[in-house]
Amino acid sequence: MQNNKNFLGTEPIGKLLLKLSIPTVIAQLINMLYNIVDRIYIGHIPGDGSLALTGVGVCMPIIMIVSAFAALVSSGGAPRASIYMGKQDNQSAEKILGSCFFLQIIVSFILTAVLLFWGKDILLAFGASENTISYASNYMRIYAFGTLFVQLTLGMNAFITAQGFTTISMVSVLIGAICNITLDPIFIFGFHMGVKGAALATVISQAVSTLWIILFLCGKKTQLHLRKKYMHLKSKVIIPCVTLGLAAFIMQASESVVTVCFNSSLLRYGGDIAVGAMTILTSVMQFAMLPLQGIAQGSQPISSYNYGAKMRTG
Repeated sequence: MQNNKNFLGTEPIGKLLLKLSIPTVIAQLINMLYNIVDRIYIGHIPGDGSLALTGVGVCMPIIMIVSAFAALVSSGGAPRASIYMGKQDNQSAEKILGSCFFLQIIVSFILTAVLLFWGKDILLAFGASENTISYASNYMRIYAFGTLFVQLTLGMNAFITAQGFTTISMVSVLIGAICNITLDPIFIFGFHMGVKGAALATVISQAVSTLWIILFLCGKKTQLHLRKKYMHLKSKVIIPCVTLGLAAFIMQASESVVTVCFNSSLLRYGGDIAVGAMTILTSVMQFAMLPLQGIAQGSQPISSYNYGAKMRTG
């Protein structure tokens, strides 16, 4: 933990970028690895592995959209919080934190309702077949109840990174990964829950990560505190955040649309096995993007903080 609260504006850029980027790159790799391990366990379900893997693969575009809504709020809110920190106006930064927290709770409840009521129809539209729809809907039904934890883990972790505490944000991902990798075989094979077990392990892991993040943001070591008095929606606070985060939302939502197109075409011309193979390939291809995403996340608090500091000094 940094003792100098202004280290984002005082330390050499090269050293600071390296210090912040390494944990974020590692966090991205950990996140990707535990997703791959998740698929490995699912693929080894006795008798149903290939169809189960395909069913979970069909859920991925929906999961991407859920993540995109988290990015809509956090990708705009976190940089703006860093800017206000650069201005030495932590009160405004905390207002952004509280407002984004409250908005993500509202969004998560709406998404949960949509997934519970129309999840099966969405999955069929997104490429599920008669053979895989049961696996996909079983996974998504349980995952839907964890939407709140997904939103808060992804969204609030960005505010930890925004303060320059990238090691803490890495630990939050690591905690979730350890829980998920530990619980997967217990639920999938030990309790014979199949894809339901994989979904339940994911939800519990995200809940543990959420608890860790909230405890940190309410603790003594953070510079920005999550305060109840700021948990409300004010247009002058939240609209600039959503506007700034719109680009990240569109990028992730577009990736989801591309995946749906792949799944639909592969189901038509290659069958369920082809969709399952694409699920594996998608996980592998994401490795190429992770280092770049990690570096971008590490540089965000530096650029935002110093932009705010420059605005303060004129």
